[in-house]
Amino acid sequence: MSEQSVQSDQSDQSDRSENSGSHTGGGNGTGGGPQPEPIRFFGTTWVGRDGGYGLRRAGVAIGSLVAAVAGCLVLRLGYQGLDIADVGGFVNMLVILMFAICSAVAFRKTWESFTRRPTGTATEDALRTLKAIGFVGALLAYFFRSLAEAPGEKLRRAEYETARSQYEKRRGNRTGNPAARKGKSAKPKRR
Repeated sequence: MSEQSVQSDQSDQSDRSENSGSHTGGGNGTGGGPQPEPIRFFGTTWVGRDGGYGLRRAGVAIGSLVAAVAGCLVLRLGYQGLDIADVGGFVNMLVILMFAICSAVAFRKTWESFTRRPTGTATEDALRTLKAIGFVGALLAYFFRSLAEAPGEKLRRAEYETARSQYEKRRGNRTGNPAARKGKSAKPKRR
């Protein structure tokens, strides 16, 4: 392999490692420092609350409310189907309880995900089906949260500001090029 292709491969690998890292971990060469983590439907407009941020929040609020209402209508049709099939009061009660409990749990878990990171992936994977059944609760959590801010903005803003302050602190501690400094114990070169 030629020396030029080896250098090209090394620069490609370093570019990939910079871009595949955390959004708050390091710069991508454009501005340096941590980069804000994008939020679904908002991108990074939450940082400065610009670029149609207000319209996006209104869109998410209206869209999640409309989807929740549509979901309730679908559930009502399903319940009417059970009523027509005359499966009995016990089954009807179980279906109502199942959707109510799943919706409450989905609401709570979705709401918690806006304020803190999940602690274990196994727990989130186990709740995925429960959250799918209680999708109305998750949609309502999006609706209520988007009335105040972009869903998850508070968490990401706190993480981003912490990363920025740590970056500025590290950057302020470094002065000059450490490789260019001469150590006190370095011996003078002979001529």
